[in-house]
Amino acid sequence: MKFSILALASAYSASAAVIGERATYRVSGAAEGFAKGTTGGGNAPCAVPSSVAQLTAWLTDSTPRCIILDKEFNYIGTEGRATETGCRPSSNTCPGKGQDAINSASWCTNGNAGAGVKSVSVTYDKAGVKAINVASNKSIIGVGSKGVLRGKGLRIANGARNVIIQNIHITQLNPQYIWGGDAITLNGADLVWIDHVKISLIGRQMFVAGYEASGRVTISNSEFDGQTSWSASCDGRHYWTILLLGGSDMITLKGNYIHHTSGRSPKIGGNTLLHAVNNYWYSNTGHAFDNEAGGQVIAEGNVFQNVATPLKTNKGHFFASPSTTTNTACKNYLGHNCQLNAFGSSGSFPGTDTSFFNNFKGKNIASAGKASSNIASTAGVGKI
Repeated sequence: MKFSILALASAYSASAAVIGERATYRVSGAAEGFAKGTTGGGNAPCAVPSSVAQLTAWLTDSTPRCIILDKEFNYIGTEGRATETGCRPSSNTCPGKGQDAINSASWCTNGNAGAGVKSVSVTYDKAGVKAINVASNKSIIGVGSKGVLRGKGLRIANGARNVIIQNIHITQLNPQYIWGGDAITLNGADLVWIDHVKISLIGRQMFVAGYEASGRVTISNSEFDGQTSWSASCDGRHYWTILLLGGSDMITLKGNYIHHTSGRSPKIGGNTLLHAVNNYWYSNTGHAFDNEAGGQVIAEGNVFQNVATPLKTNKGHFFASPSTTTNTACKNYLGHNCQLNAFGSSGSFPGTDTSFFNNFKGKNIASAGKASSNIASTAGVGKI
């Protein structure tokens, strides 16, 4: 009996220690920029889901939650596999190393796959192509570098708001296929803070803000790792990286490490106000920015190292902080003089348009420091 009591006491102490340890894994810091004030699950008690089923249930219910990921949650195989007719797009000039495509939204047949499209059989994991619909008032927090979401993305849409995603790694969404899955999707959301997240091995977009307004968003201190064995550009680099096409979106992109990509890093359009500050682009064989009509971009204090084309096209408004003279123009609208961008073995980065600066005035603006490549060591999981 004495042994049983001692064993019970020991188990209770261990359990209490675990609960106490998990309680320390609350949201770290606070959002800068447009998503300032995002609280996620607020003071809701933090808890660790026991399975992928419980994680899905907690993410999708209407209860404010602090969800702790202290291990890998692997969705691969949980919804079965599909084999169907897809295509080999014209971009795939290196079969076996390039990306074939799932025929989502008739992409293979509506002309977007290019000329000379070949029909091929594709087999993919069904969990990857359909994201979890995250409800309002959630904090999703990883422990150290242990919090991994494998084979499933997150979607914040249809009026969901006040969500924090911090310190988790989203990976392996059918990376061999275009339309294999998006890591994080926003479409009709507001107040979303994505911080210290790593995204790798994704079939389609690493981050996408869809056509509906996504309101106030901050993506900070995150790593977009484009290294892949299935490259749309046939060079080991991911093409579909960041797509910002929402209506009336305000997005702060600060302190992120975006590397080994070949395009859409980011592509902007719709009616998007983007403040890209103190990010580090490294090893991009194609283009970083692609600014379509409706895009309004201030890019300052960024580093471009081995980026072939920092800005591909500019059909909207774009300010690239090109000189100390024009930097002073930012003071009245951003609250600070714009910081110069830095370049190493990279193409040119034009952009002197200040006509749209008034759209930033009075909004929550992130601070800006000098351009630095040290961001590579501070962005991503396990670095809070």
